[in-house]
Amino acid sequence: MAWIFTPRANTVARVAALGLLATPVVGVGILWLYARSPLAQNMRQPVAQPVQFDHRHHAGEEGIDCRYCHHTVEVSSSAGYPSLATCMGCHAQIWNQSPLLEPVRQSYFADRPLVWRRVHDLPDFVYFNHSIHVAKGVGCVTCHGRVDLMPSVSQVHPLSMGWCLECHRDPAPSLRPLSAITSMRWERGPEDPSPEALVRLLDVHPRTDCTTCHR
Repeated sequence: MAWIFTPRANTVARVAALGLLATPVVGVGILWLYARSPLAQNMRQPVAQPVQFDHRHHAGEEGIDCRYCHHTVEVSSSAGYPSLATCMGCHAQIWNQSPLLEPVRQSYFADRPLVWRRVHDLPDFVYFNHSIHVAKGVGCVTCHGRVDLMPSVSQVHPLSMGWCLECHRDPAPSLRPLSAITSMRWERGPEDPSPEALVRLLDVHPRTDCTTCHR
């Protein structure tokens, strides 16, 4: 009488069982890697805006301070978007016939705001306040990167809970003098306070409990 299953069937059964057991593990691993990938965290993906705005020219070549356009960054949770009046303050005289700025002129004279698109868009369940970070010596470049080198702004850091907690647990390396808070090129010099001195000087005591960000 012939055998129904040959000895080779044992190997096939073991491989099939291993595959069934490994599939959910591999699937979870792939999802874990994707969740931490730049693609899932919206990193290095320039966001199209209603008007082509080159930060390399404005913040880099012209050296315009971040607060000129993002004027509520020191007093509000939001850094704010530039108003049309801010744009036209310069461009009523400079490049006032440029086709690239036609959407700005049309919106300004129609008294209709431009709808800017967020680049750094935290989930709705996360609370973040720009003003307290700026007041405690966290520079714009710390979270937003070298915006002065970006033709179109993109997110350069994950802005994940782990990334934020890492800074809250050891804020000293991220601190700088308030006079250099918006500088893109600042480097600590011998005349600047040490990171530890800035922690004391600016009274930095970051919280790490859940209600700090989830309110």
